[in-house]
Amino acid sequence: MPAKTATLKRKPKVEPTVGGSTYVKPDQIDWKPSPFPGIQIKVLYEDKAKGELTCLLKWEPGASLPMHRHPEIEQTWVLEGSFYDHDGICKAGEYVWRTPGSIHETHSDTGAVILAIYRKPNMFYRKSGETTSGYDT
Repeated sequence: MPAKTATLKRKPKVEPTVGGSTYVKPDQIDWKPSPFPGIQIKVLYEDKAKGELTCLLKWEPGASLPMHRHPEIEQTWVLEGSFYDHDGICKAGEYVWRTPGSIHETHSDTGAVILAIYRKPNMFYRKSGETTSGYDT
């Protein structure tokens, strides 16, 4: 068999990374208050140095998230209830993503549980004029 054919038939040995997967059980994590009335959080993954956050957010009926900017893409899957902004409403089983640099505020009349994925923390505009970031501000 020519050397070229033998090389093509050899496959490199690839092994799984032991300990490379982190399994999270959200039902074993307590809901914690956020800085926003009526909204609680369960952090599923966070890398503060990079600004990455994946979390569950539980909205009580009537809760609102104040005006904020998304420095990077935000992705949201609605698990229960619904929430909305000026562009539309996202209901249970639906998904919405926000473009980098977009600004909006969100509301839930019915209450909601959402899975939110952030590449960078939201920048919140406070009534005082200051800007804060993230859900632990």
